[in-house]
Amino acid sequence: MTTTNKQVAERMMVALDYAHAEQAETLIRSLQGIPCYVKVGMQLFYSAGPQFVSKLKELGYNIFLDLKMHDIPNTVKGGAESITRLGVDMFNVHAAGGKQMMEAAMEGVDKGLASGAKGKPIVIGVTQLTSTSQTVMNDEIGIAGTVEDAVLRYADLTKAAGLDGVVASPLEVVRIKQSCGTSFVTVTPGIRPAGAAIGDQSRVMTPAEAFAQGTDYVVIGRPITAAPDPREALESIIASVTVSNEYRNE
Repeated sequence: MTTTNKQVAERMMVALDYAHAEQAETLIRSLQGIPCYVKVGMQLFYSAGPQFVSKLKELGYNIFLDLKMHDIPNTVKGGAESITRLGVDMFNVHAAGGKQMMEAAMEGVDKGLASGAKGKPIVIGVTQLTSTSQTVMNDEIGIAGTVEDAVLRYADLTKAAGLDGVVASPLEVVRIKQSCGTSFVTVTPGIRPAGAAIGDQSRVMTPAEAFAQGTDYVVIGRPITAAPDPREALESIIASVTVSNEYRNE
């Protein structure tokens, strides 16, 4: 793997959206040697548990634990402490839980580190899910204004609470970076390679387009996990970004 391909791969997050560890392990074996992140979400974590996360760490993967914590501050603080001790590289909380809740998450991280955790995870806030359309946000959730305005409000709140960044669609990355600074991490789901079906996502871009917006990480699930040859699919996506003039390694 070339240096440029490696740099791109390290910013790719493969979503392990499986019901059972055995299914995820098949994919993991096929991706060995590609230095990508893996994202463990609710379904897999609730099925396979912390032991599976530890196994992924033993295999050398960076892990984004995508549990989207949203509860009273004390509960989130305890959850963040446990997650930090587990040794994941990144996890998230819902920004809609408010500043106090997010600050409690960071207190939990500090407690985890004080109790012997090996490294500080990147902590990010969920702004608006990429499946949330303007109509859903206004009429069903009851938040007025545009999706972008809501995302930016949550991003500013997340930064004020001391978190490292946010999950947001690639469409909001430029304004988030302008408001919160270039070092404020953005993780962008809703990524679909050119020609792929968008599924249940509403706000999408290709990987090259998302990196051109300045995002730090992209999350890709079904275009890789549902492919006949997942390794070939991931390598093809990495190559498409590498050869694109839109890619910037910043």
